[in-house]
Order: sequence, then C-alpha cells, then structure tokens
Amino acid sequence: MSCSRKTVIIGAGGHAKVVIDILRSMPQLEIVGCIDRSNVRTVMQLPVLGDDDLLPQLWNADVKHAFVAIGNNQIRQRLAKRATEIGFTLINAVSPYAHISESASLGSGIAIMPGAIVNAEAVIDNYAIINTSSSIDHECYIGESCHVAPGSHLSGNVHVQEGAFLGTGTTVIDGIHIGAWTVVGAGSVVVRNIPAQCLAYGVPARIIPHQQSL
Repeated sequence: MSCSRKTVIIGAGGHAKVVIDILRSMPQLEIVGCIDRSNVRTVMQLPVLGDDDLLPQLWNADVKHAFVAIGNNQIRQRLAKRATEIGFTLINAVSPYAHISESASLGSGIAIMPGAIVNAEAVIDNYAIINTSSSIDHECYIGESCHVAPGSHLSGNVHVQEGAFLGTGTTVIDGIHIGAWTVVGAGSVVVRNIPAQCLAYGVPARIIPHQQSL
C-alpha cells in the first residue's frame, strides 16, 4: 500500500511552477494536480482540476495535504486559512538548495526557494515566501503571509510583520521593524523603521505619500 501523501497545489501561475519543482524533490508526496480560477489546463505537466470550490471534494477524496502557491499575500493568506478550515494539512516547500539553520523555526505553508538562506534562530511564520537567493539573518522574524522577494537581504534581528512585501533586491540593516501589510519597493535600502500599511522605496527607503503612489 502506498504511503504517499496526496497533495493539491492551490495556484497555477509562475510561483506555482517553482513550488512544483521543489515538491517534486520530495518522494513522499503525490501531487494530484492544481486548482486555479484561470483558464489554464495544465501546469508543469499537472492537470488543473478546477477552482477552489473543488477543495471540499478533494478532501473527501482522500487528498489531505495542500500548498497555496499564490504570490499575492492577501489571497494566499485567505486561501490558506480556508484550506486549513476544511481540514487540509499545509505542507512546506523548502528547496533542497536552500540553507536552513537547525535553530530556525518554520511555520506551515511556507515556500523557501533555491539559494535562500535562513540563519540561526530566525522565525518564519505561516504562509511566508522566502524567495530565490534571499537571506534572512540571525534572529529575524518574518510574519505570517509575508513575501521576501528574490535577492533581498535582511541583517540580524529584523522584524517584518504580517503581510508585508519586500520587493526584489531589498536590503534591510540590522534591528529594523517593518509594519504589517507594508510594501517596500524593489532595490530599496531600509535604514529606519517603517510603519504598517504604507509604501516605501528608495535609497534610503522613504515613505511615499498616497497621492504620490497613485
């Protein structure tokens, strides 16, 4: 009798393709397909089975594991919580080409991409994305549903709160706090704390008033 864990991928875009690559390196998983609201029929030779209305049916068909492979932080969080409420176990997609300290703490539903580094006593909360070749140094906290984009580098003791997005190539000096649902633009250098629910970018990163961000 097979001991494989049947798993569905929620999402069928580019982010899902990288996740599928990672999960295929885990022989204990059987990926049954993807679900998505787009018109895509297949992703990486996997069928797109339908949209998220199909989740209860999949659960009843003995698919008990899921991964939400959606880049948008709010949508990813919403679908992850819905899948959990149905009963799915959210697995982690951790690339074998990432380095994770033995003292780091990982939640569930996390993606850690190739080349990423998570150093000593860092905490990565549920549904976060640590993207390609990014680095999270010692004692950092990455909150629920955050996304640290490719090539970003966080020094030690950085705290990034729920839902924040750090764009490609962001650099953050040690001890900085970044508030919930804030967006830091690509290539920014963060040298001061940034509050919640704002847009900041530049070198050094500065908060952009709403009128200028339109």
